[in-house]
Amino acid sequence: MDAHHAIEQAARDSYGRLVAYLTIRWRDLHAVEDALADAFLAALKTWHDNGVPNKPEAWLLTVARRRLIDRARHDQAQDDAMQALIEMAKEAQELAFSDTAFPDERLKMLFICAHPAINPHVRTPLMLQTVLGIDAARIASAFLVKPATMGQRLTRAKAKIRDGHIRFELPDAKEWPLRLDAVLEAIYAVYGSGWDDVAGLDPRRRDLAQEAIYLGRLLLKLMPDEPEVNGLIALMLHCEARRDARRNEKGGYVPLTKQDISLWSETMIEEAERCLGHAAQAGCIGRFQLDAAIQSVHAERARTGRTEWEEIALLYEGLVRLAPTTGVLVGRAAAVAEARGADKGLALLKEIPAERIKSYQPFWALTAHLSKRMQQNEQARSAYSRAIGLCTDPSIREFLKQQARQV
Repeated sequence: MDAHHAIEQAARDSYGRLVAYLTIRWRDLHAVEDALADAFLAALKTWHDNGVPNKPEAWLLTVARRRLIDRARHDQAQDDAMQALIEMAKEAQELAFSDTAFPDERLKMLFICAHPAINPHVRTPLMLQTVLGIDAARIASAFLVKPATMGQRLTRAKAKIRDGHIRFELPDAKEWPLRLDAVLEAIYAVYGSGWDDVAGLDPRRRDLAQEAIYLGRLLLKLMPDEPEVNGLIALMLHCEARRDARRNEKGGYVPLTKQDISLWSETMIEEAERCLGHAAQAGCIGRFQLDAAIQSVHAERARTGRTEWEEIALLYEGLVRLAPTTGVLVGRAAAVAEARGADKGLALLKEIPAERIKSYQPFWALTAHLSKRMQQNEQARSAYSRAIGLCTDPSIREFLKQQARQV
């Protein structure tokens, strides 16, 4: 393995764990990120000249720890800070010469980033960047803001953590429910980032989907009876069960209604249904449970051969009341169009405020699809053009072009 490839692999596999591990111990997120950046820069030269080390994670950890020590000495750190670095150095050395992986502190960091003192609007982006290594530009795209704006928000949030003396430890159990929504949002956003890569061209995106499910399962161990945690796991597993059916043999995009159900994972669907059933026992409905229930109805097609669109439309009505996001509003319009007619779906799309859908590709793709069904050809062509221009996945872009040529 060449140095550049090894560094990319280490960044994909280890960045979030390294940040969490070091930050929990050093308690300065900004300093840790700087130290890790230096470690990756050092790896570019050292690994190229001397070869890739047997344990890249341990190598990066050791170099980052040295940078923190140098900074602490320069800043004349207090004795307790230096003691923390000494203990970290001993632990890092032990990890470097053993087969034990360093502790995964990311779940703890997620709860820290959900601290009430941090602006609610930046908690999820902060988790995505610091805990899971997603760059600010992609986060900005997901939240429909400019990269510079998102960068400023993240910088302010990190300063808040540093200057507000926020404790780098898992909060008391009584505080978990207060921070849970932000943690769930972050894990789901990570899964969505991985799921969006339909073409499967970006290995990092596929890894993110797996990481999100892994973190969800860690959270489930922490809060096994929390209905929304079970709901999120069920939602991700139902979606993941269909991953292999999203592309045909040539790599082309296959929409859900056209997918080969024999390619769906029965094992994942069964696990998802168990989680959803366990969530239902609490008698407290939430957005992730409703979203998972929608995916559960889709999964029923593997057993019945048909999709109960009216049931899905009714579930979306409940979801809109709990979480009227742009994605949910567009999803409801799609379900209503299938259950009650394309005209009803188009009417719902027109109710969504213009500023929310300006750059939201699924809105324009659905508008084009329903307009074509209504034989509103000029509107369909315009919407297809908009959807294709906003599309970043090559397989979906080609699918939309094929649909547009049929108008």
